Amino acid sequence: MLLTVDIGNTQTVFGVYRGDELIEHGRFSSRRDWTSDELEIVLRAWLHQKAGNIDAIQGVSMCSVVPPTEHLVRDALSALLPEAPILSVGPGVRTGIAIRYENPKEVGADRIVNAVAAHHLIGGGVIVVDFGTAITFDCIGEDGAYLGGAISPGIHVSTEALFRNTAKLPRIDPEPPEHLIGRNTVESLQSGIFWGFLCLTEGMIDRLRNELGPVPVIATGGWAEAIGPHSSHIDEIEPWLTLEGLRLLWERNGERI
Repeated sequence: MLLTVDIGNTQTVFGVYRGDELIEHGRFSSRRDWTSDELEIVLRAWLHQKAGNIDAIQGVSMCSVVPPTEHLVRDALSALLPEAPILSVGPGVRTGIAIRYENPKEVGADRIVNAVAAHHLIGGGVIVVDFGTAITFDCIGEDGAYLGGAISPGIHVSTEALFRNTAKLPRIDPEPPEHLIGRNTVESLQSGIFWGFLCLTEGMIDRLRNELGPVPVIATGGWAEAIGPHSSHIDEIEPWLTLEGLRLLWERNGERI
């Protein structure tokens, strides 16, 4: 079995693969006050419950946009799975795709992993919209090359900023209200945030397609299943796209680990 780990600013997502099948997955807060010992205990319990025989895990494939948390997770996994090699996505890892960013080292590892998985799934040009702490728009060419994209503040970040920087607006759950025209403050906030971010997403997709052509769009990330079904621009919703990319990269780098 393979353990995949996607370390984000808000959440860390774990997946357990048996062959090419994702058999278990879970989300944990990306807490920066964990110790590696605490995290090892939590992961041991989770893996024992979800995967059964921890010794059956033969390797770990991980990506991170939070270096301090990456070191913490690596230390915990090294203690928990001392015989399992760990692949960390970064410079030197064989991706199988060209990266046409001006400085490839600036691209978040999760964006490259998503590009690998999306091209494998679609087989041509594609746009990936990742609804995470930030909303990222990543463009992949017909040949699978990573071309670049755009980054926007995410839904949760924007909602929290609004709550913290206003005197009277409440913290809300960003879900679609019954009416587009809000009849009270909560509905007005829900309408502006939910439909506002949907409009942002679709507007960006339209403009990106003007450059790329009529390529399909895949949505992933924590908010993909909430936003995606309301959009006429999103063709597929793949909430575990990053985990699938990590599995593919493990296969492409197996003999080098």
